[in-house]
Amino acid sequence: MFEKIKYKVGKWLPSDQAFLNHWLKKVAENAQNSKVKLSPSVQMLKDLIESDVLLKEKCQDMFSEIPNKPQYSHSEYQNHPVKNVDQMLTLINHVMTLAPEFNETGLVGFPINAILNWAMATKAGYEFFLDPRVNDCFRAILDDWGTFLASEKSAYILNTSPTGWLNPTAMQEVAKAAYAKDFLQVFETPNQDIHQGFGFKSWDDYFTRRFKAGVRPIASPNDDTVIANACESAPYRIVTDVKKTDKYWIKGQPYSLENILNKDELTDKFVGGTIYQAFLSALSYHRWHAPISGTIIKAYNIYGTYYSENYYEGFANGDQVDTAAPNDSQAYITEVASRAVIIIEADNKDIGLLAFVAVGMAEVSSNEITVKVGQHVNKGDEIGMFHFGGSTHLLIFQPHVQVDFDLHGQTPGLSSHNIPLCAKIATVSKKA
Repeated sequence: MFEKIKYKVGKWLPSDQAFLNHWLKKVAENAQNSKVKLSPSVQMLKDLIESDVLLKEKCQDMFSEIPNKPQYSHSEYQNHPVKNVDQMLTLINHVMTLAPEFNETGLVGFPINAILNWAMATKAGYEFFLDPRVNDCFRAILDDWGTFLASEKSAYILNTSPTGWLNPTAMQEVAKAAYAKDFLQVFETPNQDIHQGFGFKSWDDYFTRRFKAGVRPIASPNDDTVIANACESAPYRIVTDVKKTDKYWIKGQPYSLENILNKDELTDKFVGGTIYQAFLSALSYHRWHAPISGTIIKAYNIYGTYYSENYYEGFANGDQVDTAAPNDSQAYITEVASRAVIIIEADNKDIGLLAFVAVGMAEVSSNEITVKVGQHVNKGDEIGMFHFGGSTHLLIFQPHVQVDFDLHGQTPGLSSHNIPLCAKIATVSKKA
């Protein structure tokens, strides 16, 4: 039996390596017994690896570069079941037809992340997961998995079994994450019949569920100096005087606006400004809402990496055992991961332009923008959503804006907790 354990930040993976190994071994046994042919997208990744000698060597090395140090010699680490490229491909192929299961003691919300967790943390893994060709393959893999999770086939997990998302404990935990006591009091459902999965047609339909009207009141809707929380998220970092270009891959992970905004022509307008970053939890609401009222002047997606992490958060981090380097790379991934950018020209002229950036981490294969250029939005209006997972987001203010944050009594960091969607997170004014 596994005791209740502490989760990694965002609760996407459990922090207990022994639990992860147990889960991976079970998946590996099921994958081996199923003997299913590799899907076209996984086969494409295999073909790429085998077609390039250097890439194949990197891929092999990332499974052999786990440091030979005492802290990695404990049985739970030695028994990690993913030891080579073929095992990696087989496991990825297997989970592509599985929806994330609820687990009271150790939710594995990012199964592919769990498979790659240690490989990502090596030097070879750092180089492998930055390769554009590799990311093209993973985009295809995650698109395929996303298609499954948006299909009726994935609705099998919306049941009342111990691993189903509609069992009493799961519903209570999801409600608790929304600061509520009853799931049905806070979330919209197509119907009220639990035996029909409340009418949700797929895992993604359930995952992108909406709050009921009035559950998340908009902070000071008629006061355009008040900034509303764009996501149900926990504050991670606030940085002022942000540089246009910085070395984001080093320790400390500074922000680099040119990279975050993919050299957008408006980048210079944000140089010297303020960045607010917050991350989402696995059990939370995953739609985005406008933090201000204004007109959409830019709305686009950037394809980037999916499993790249800051090298100094992996095994390069001295004697610290790798815990969850992708999660600890929250700032780094804002420059490299797949993301959506929405720039709003505020009705409040003292604000000017405000950039919202949604960052997809690991399994988050789709950042869907639901607004168009030229559209006017009111504070609190929906502007997009994460599919199949959640990650982190940024608000970027111009340098002339004085931002006074209200983080509801907490300090930004990986141990912070969610601030409700549309709640006040700041007031703004024009700097003197």
